[in-house]
Amino acid sequence: MSAHDLAARLRAAGCVFAEDEAALLLDEAADPDSLEAMVARRVAGEPLETILGWVEFDGLRIAVAPGVFVPRRRSEVLVHEVVRRAPAGALVVELCCGVAAAAAALAHRRPDVEVLAADVDEAALACARGNLGPDRVFAGDLFTALPVDVRGRIDVLVANAPYVPTAEIALMPPEARDHEPLVALDGGADGLDVHRRIAAGLTTWLAPAGVVVIEASVAQAPTLAAILQAGGCVETEVRHDEDLDGTVVAGWLGPTN
Repeated sequence: MSAHDLAARLRAAGCVFAEDEAALLLDEAADPDSLEAMVARRVAGEPLETILGWVEFDGLRIAVAPGVFVPRRRSEVLVHEVVRRAPAGALVVELCCGVAAAAAALAHRRPDVEVLAADVDEAALACARGNLGPDRVFAGDLFTALPVDVRGRIDVLVANAPYVPTAEIALMPPEARDHEPLVALDGGADGLDVHRRIAAGLTTWLAPAGVVVIEASVAQAPTLAAILQAGGCVETEVRHDEDLDGTVVAGWLGPTN
């Protein structure tokens, strides 16, 4: 199958970037049969990234697999914020890590910090262990997944918790709503249910001057800031990256000086 014919087939199926996708599929396929199988999956609506087996994130190839949440480029803002804020030797923990894209990028950018990650989804965790390292990835619900010896020692907590309001799941693109786990998308009535649970554990699990950085939408940011303040943060800051179209809210348990 030529690149031109493949692009035409993908375009007919609704792929906006058909030429780029065709080039990636041709490069990844081992033989014509595997190419045809990959194209059939894409035409059926499966995300390109899970067909390829990887997604580019912050300059890295992050392993993904069918049925996992595919990291979005906008979440790179989480990495940039933590890289900027984490002191040397810091303990950094990513909750709701999915395939641990942010954690892996942080470990790559800041080899001087210790990075751990946790999630509840086993399919995502299988990828996360390969992306970050099996000894640094833990299975379980939020803080309960973590080793007890990190309690009260987390210098920077980072999370891309699910923040799509339940009523808006049906409005998401089919690639997301039909192929990604609901647990990674559904944030409850206002999209911030998991964020409230994270905030409730901040004073117990973070170091006295710990920092938390969480992704949200622009519209949710003021409410999330209030949630973090209720959880013990003495100061919060909303940052939006225009290039990435990503928004995070950061909070501090102690003064920023």
